[in-house]
Amino acid sequence: MKRINQYKKLFNVEKDTDLKQLKKTYRGLVKQWHPDKFQDEAEKAEAENKSTEIIDGYHFLVSINPETKAAGLEEYKETLASGINDYHHKGMVLEIIFNNGATYEYFGMTKPVFQKMINSGKPLRFAKRNVFGKMTYRKSKRDEVAV
Repeated sequence: MKRINQYKKLFNVEKDTDLKQLKKTYRGLVKQWHPDKFQDEAEKAEAENKSTEIIDGYHFLVSINPETKAAGLEEYKETLASGINDYHHKGMVLEIIFNNGATYEYFGMTKPVFQKMINSGKPLRFAKRNVFGKMTYRKSKRDEVAV
């Protein structure tokens, strides 16, 4: 959740915005912080860091945007049906690797809820009821070959 709020603040986005507006804001920020605009080495280094943050933020916000999710909904449903292969929890992020090789991140996963998922004995059933429809998610990695 911290990363979501950080990127929304960077792009001055209150709630979900359309992709067209997000792209316009992204282009403006990239122009403003392009490293070639700065002569001083310290300013140039700061601009490079800021540019990297802007690019990462843009890709992240696009990945959690409702339009992006709607476009990939069928694939997401098929992925959920494939079952859970593995999962990892770090901070407030739950990463689930599905049997078809797709990896998704779910944001806002507290440690107590994660413990309930582990202790449930049926993590897929628990996730269907408490994670998949309720938490902000994004596809985080390219599909890996299922083994």
